[in-house]
Amino acid sequence: MIRKAVFPAAGFGTRFLPATKASPKEMLPLVDKPLIQHGVEEACAAGLRDMIIVNGRGKHSIEDHFDIAYELEFLLRKKGEDAQLAAMRAITEMADFFYVRQNMPLGLGHAVLRAKDLVGEEPFAVILSDDVIDSKVPVLRQLIDVYER
Repeated sequence: MIRKAVFPAAGFGTRFLPATKASPKEMLPLVDKPLIQHGVEEACAAGLRDMIIVNGRGKHSIEDHFDIAYELEFLLRKKGEDAQLAAMRAITEMADFFYVRQNMPLGLGHAVLRAKDLVGEEPFAVILSDDVIDSKVPVLRQLIDVYER
């Protein structure tokens, strides 16, 4: 059973320059959510619970996005913005998040290898957040179903 997803997110995002000069590619919005959140939601819809994000220098906004924002939650609660508060909490609570650093930009394979200690000997999925496919049945779920046959 596949329970873990690895998200390589340590690259420079050069294909998306200049938009990624100061903001990680994974945090670029697709409609109303960052790309990486779409990937995490697909992983959750496919039944995965542990999200391992391999990040690099200047990628703090990814961790911040999936972390609790106490001040913002306090403000939303105070203003009675219950729907927005629930949406904020859902981002944090949708999965368990783990982070590992790729100190040197040595490519995709190296980024996946950096997750080795967190993955262990279990099968896992690799999700590239800038590859988004809209499907009634999540593509990752389809791949897992084939793997488990």
